[in-house]
Amino acid sequence: MTLLSGTFARGGAAAAVSDDAWFRALLAVEAALARAAARTGLVPATAADAVTAACAHPERLDLATVVARAADAGNPVPPLVRVLQDAVGERDAGAVHVGATSQDVLDSALLLMARDAIAAVDADLAAAAETVAELARTHRDDVLAGRTLMQQALPTTFGLKAAGWLAGLDGARLRLAEVVAALPVQYGGAVGTLAASGGAGVALRAALAEELQLTSTAVPWFTVRLPVADLAGALGAAAGVVATVAVDVVLLAQTEVAEVAEVGEGRGGSSAMPHKRNPVAAVSARACARRAPGLVATLLSAMEQEHERAAGAWHSEWPTLTELLTTVGSAASWLAESLRGLRPDPARMAATAAAAAEGPLAGALAEALAPTLGKGAAHDAAAAAVREARDSGRPLAEVVATRTDVDVRAVLAAGRPDVGEAGAQVDAALAEHAALTEGRP
Repeated sequence: MTLLSGTFARGGAAAAVSDDAWFRALLAVEAALARAAARTGLVPATAADAVTAACAHPERLDLATVVARAADAGNPVPPLVRVLQDAVGERDAGAVHVGATSQDVLDSALLLMARDAIAAVDADLAAAAETVAELARTHRDDVLAGRTLMQQALPTTFGLKAAGWLAGLDGARLRLAEVVAALPVQYGGAVGTLAASGGAGVALRAALAEELQLTSTAVPWFTVRLPVADLAGALGAAAGVVATVAVDVVLLAQTEVAEVAEVGEGRGGSSAMPHKRNPVAAVSARACARRAPGLVATLLSAMEQEHERAAGAWHSEWPTLTELLTTVGSAASWLAESLRGLRPDPARMAATAAAAAEGPLAGALAEALAPTLGKGAAHDAAAAAVREARDSGRPLAEVVATRTDVDVRAVLAAGRPDVGEAGAQVDAALAEHAALTEGRP
């Protein structure tokens, strides 16, 4: 636990890529490799059982030595292999690391950790999506001022805004699920030829993939880093969706707007201004998501790798993907909390939209008066009605409703906010979300 981990290492993803998780993943690969080697007849089953048993109890292994010597070896696998061999004894040591190279174990372990971390990310995205679906359902027809280029534009609904958030969150989940389902095992030996696997390397790779519940490949992906790039892209896209929802919450919660509020017990205060209630969860979600693009860029730039093993680019992936999973997981966790405490204010939204609708209503009044008064006089009469409304503090619609020289119902209808097919689109987004939810575990 560090000073900033409460903000930037929040949620289950951070725990899924901790140092302990790294060791568990590395040991899971070594244990699975021993079992796969036994299944293909390369080592005795008793030896594979011994390796599996040793890997199941990391607290009994000399992992301090692995940490101390990892930098000397360039990665933690060589010292881990020696520690495992010592743990199982000379008779069974041949079942440790059968035909493998360090990259086989590290790449496979990295993807195992990514799979676990993304499961945590998905849980938070799912929670956020469920909350947003309820917001869309509840506020389906609540009018909201639409804003483009940070300026009021035409009316929309809060339900449609929430439906947009929902589509983004569901889309991010689908993309992550597709990437996770295709994650491949890495196994190729020193340079990919499987020369150290006694002629059973291809079969061993398939067995290892089955043991780890990863996909198999026709050839190793040592320097063709598409699996890592796919993870980076899907995680970066998820971060972008989270950031968009979070910044909408921040903007709608501004004091001058106040169309939503983020409510959290004991959260949101200021050290200098006791009256403030800051949307801390949304702000934190945005802060975590903002870190993702740089990490994604690092992983994509590391795709260029030399020959059969990169000198540095491969190594740079380990902490970068770890941090990317952590920061996206933190962003998703914060967003889920922000949305749980979100309190929309439909009355405030309606008032803002109504104020913005004075122009269309005044125009409708002028158009209705023009046939009898002429365009100039009709314009002046409509302007006078606007002044009367403002001077009296009444809505313009109320002032128009008192007139006897126009068809009030027709004028009010012409000036009423037109939200088009917003409601139908909300219904469609909710139906898609329901289908996605029912089709997933």
